[in-house]
Amino acid sequence: GGFVLVALFAGVFLTQRNRIGKEKKRSEELLLNILPEEVAEELKDKGEAEAKLIDQVTVLFTDFKGFTAMSETLSPKELVKDLHECFSAFDHICEEHGLEKIKTIGDAYMAAGGLPTPNTTHAMDVIQAALEMRDFIAEGKARKLAAGLPYFEVRIGVHTGPVVAGIVGVKKFQYDIWGDTVNTASRMESSGEVGQVNISEATYALVKDQAGLAFTPRGKVQAKGKGELEMYFVNDRA
Repeated sequence: GGFVLVALFAGVFLTQRNRIGKEKKRSEELLLNILPEEVAEELKDKGEAEAKLIDQVTVLFTDFKGFTAMSETLSPKELVKDLHECFSAFDHICEEHGLEKIKTIGDAYMAAGGLPTPNTTHAMDVIQAALEMRDFIAEGKARKLAAGLPYFEVRIGVHTGPVVAGIVGVKKFQYDIWGDTVNTASRMESSGEVGQVNISEATYALVKDQAGLAFTPRGKVQAKGKGELEMYFVNDRA
């Protein structure tokens, strides 16, 4: 009788342990969806993750032109479906190029290269991703136009510089970045043009000799709160 009881307890224990193991794995996968792997590991091991200053990161911002007007012509469900389609494609593009998605704010999308682990390819990685995002939106626009439907048009801005990166919040915490670099990247987007990837002098300096890229110097352009900044449109070399 005692043996049966022990076997029964052992069975229950193993089932419990398997279930706990599966739950733990699921929690870890969820954490990795929210945070970069390195940061998630630190959080798991220490219960906290330190904010870090990273010297060179390339930050990308996208924004849809006419989003407000579109939101007045589409039902909320259709609008969210279109946004989801675009942002899912952007997520996939970021993953392909080793970028970290930071967040979406309304119809704006923000990502960065060169973090949490610094690398030397961040500027090129971000530009290649930006050009793919632009092309994805252009293809969508052509399809929607042909079907007589409302469409998105996108402006993309890119800038390189130092950022502080870390986790904010206790509930729904998220990995975020701060610093003037982020503000300037946002200005590159708002000072850009539809269908173009607008980059700063700092980013241009890192990629100007890349064979596959072509640049259109824009000279000094007024950027809100920043005065005049040198900007360049970047394209694939035909």
